[in-house]
Amino acid sequence: MIADSHPKQAERLAALRSYGILDTPREADFDDIVDLASQICGTSISVINLIDADRQWFKAEVGLGVRETPLATSICSHIILEDDFVEIPDTLEDCRTGDNPLCLSEQGLRFYAGALLKTSDGLPIGTLCVLDNEPRKLNDFQKKTLNTLAKQVMRELELRMALQEQDVLRREMDHRVKNSLQTVSSLVRLYKSQAHPDSADAFDAVARKVEAISLLHEELHQTTSNELVPMQRFIHKVVDLLQASAPENVTLEFEADTLEMPSESASGIAMIVSEFVANSIKHAFPDDRDGIIKIVLKSDPALGWTLECCDNGIGVDGVEVAPNKSEGLGLKLINAVVMKLKAKVERDAKEDGYHMVIMPKVELVN
Repeated sequence: MIADSHPKQAERLAALRSYGILDTPREADFDDIVDLASQICGTSISVINLIDADRQWFKAEVGLGVRETPLATSICSHIILEDDFVEIPDTLEDCRTGDNPLCLSEQGLRFYAGALLKTSDGLPIGTLCVLDNEPRKLNDFQKKTLNTLAKQVMRELELRMALQEQDVLRREMDHRVKNSLQTVSSLVRLYKSQAHPDSADAFDAVARKVEAISLLHEELHQTTSNELVPMQRFIHKVVDLLQASAPENVTLEFEADTLEMPSESASGIAMIVSEFVANSIKHAFPDDRDGIIKIVLKSDPALGWTLECCDNGIGVDGVEVAPNKSEGLGLKLINAVVMKLKAKVERDAKEDGYHMVIMPKVELVN
């Protein structure tokens, strides 16, 4: 006989589909469960069976070799209308299955036992079931195991749903943060256009900081919960952004070892790179001469990391200009970040350009 629809069919189907599990590839986590159920219960067939609107679909199966069958021949479609656990010792003697074509053949399904897969709201979405070609009964241990494994299936599904919801929330947060940062950048550009020329460098510094924060946020959105930033990729994006706004006569080069840093340190390194590049573009290449700015971030076994920034600009041949508030801003920002990073900086203006090396301070142990 064909099973009736569940009394809460619409809600049940909505709950099933909310897990996003239908028509997904086979996975070892679920395959292991049906394999274990089959071995413990001593049956040739075991299935994680999800009851859709017009089919039963198998997330995992042992002994069937198919991924779905029609509801017309589904035993589990009867079971989701009943108790948490149902055993049919002989399918030919049960009114629900006695006329089922899958049970009538010589090698038909003669034994069935299934534990419901139920949502936290009590809606049945399917079963974890075992089947065999001979009538039989499960012992108490086997029944308990099947119920326990069914709960494990649901825990796995609930966990995956929670992770999906978390990802959606993160994406929404990411979208809002990006919009907020874009708004800040627009306001900075607006205020710069209306401000006194002496304030232009300050507004530019703020704009660079906002851009670096935006890139850092993007990186953190892609990383795991330990909030370690892959520096090679992150600083490469910062350099690409700076190159896009650099004059045509200036080329930026970047090299980095593979290393990760906490987000606060990563933000500081990005700020240093941004300010060094901005200062070099402004002072190192007068008369539109061609120039190269090179950024090298290395992994250091003793120190953890070192950052080298250099340009091939005018160096010691440059005309020294008395610093004022705007012209000294980049240097002040770099010094502030270096202090925050508990690092030290070495600067040298040579004939081949300006060089700067930053590295963490070594703490002496008494």
